[in-house]
Amino acid sequence: MTLKNTLLRLALLLVAGCATQSKVVERELGDFDLKLGSAPTRSMAHGLVQPTTAGVFHGGLDLSHASGWYVGQWSPSVGLGEGSQLEMNSYLGYARRPLDEAPGYELGVIHYSFPEIADRDRDEFYAGLNFAGTRLGAALSSKPRRTDSTLYLDFGSVTPFGVGLRLKYGTYALDRPRFFDDGSSVRVFNDWSLNLSRPWQGIQLDFSYTDSDLQGPECGAYSGQNGQCASLLMFRAERPLY
Repeated sequence: MTLKNTLLRLALLLVAGCATQSKVVERELGDFDLKLGSAPTRSMAHGLVQPTTAGVFHGGLDLSHASGWYVGQWSPSVGLGEGSQLEMNSYLGYARRPLDEAPGYELGVIHYSFPEIADRDRDEFYAGLNFAGTRLGAALSSKPRRTDSTLYLDFGSVTPFGVGLRLKYGTYALDRPRFFDDGSSVRVFNDWSLNLSRPWQGIQLDFSYTDSDLQGPECGAYSGQNGQCASLLMFRAERPLY
């Protein structure tokens, strides 16, 4: 273990320890807003790019300026658990809130770093647009041996029924095609999802449909955003107990 990695782990453990009681500690430093926490403090492109928590020890910081610029670092795993690896996600972006008739927008980049694993680092560029209650998010990720692009569209509450409508479409391009026993191959594939939601008498109703353009043996190459390659319908009703 290198000295740099040891210092990174100690810093992340300190951040997580400072936020044991409340998951996020926030301080104002002049025109800057500093957040330290053991839970992600920010999602980008209207939730399309969202930090995850994978290990027992995790933490990070987020520093934003009144002008709209922000920078941060998040570690979903400090790498202290058995079989876990140190991961560092560093991001830089600019976000402008909607003003009067002008739309809000966001631009940024996040770098996923794995100091203990060779050739695993990757970058993801993201953008968001918010106008008249409709939100659009887009992301382009250069993963090892593949490139992913995703488009997210949230229409908010659609009248006259007050149903929330969200759409997501992803395209995945492999550096090399994946071949199968029947002679077919897959190099580029797509998937999509549709989500409808509506509150009803204190119950949150959610309906989702997911699918991809892969069929049969081709599903062996699937590794997209959905839970499975084939079409799937799901319905969920959720009500808080108190």
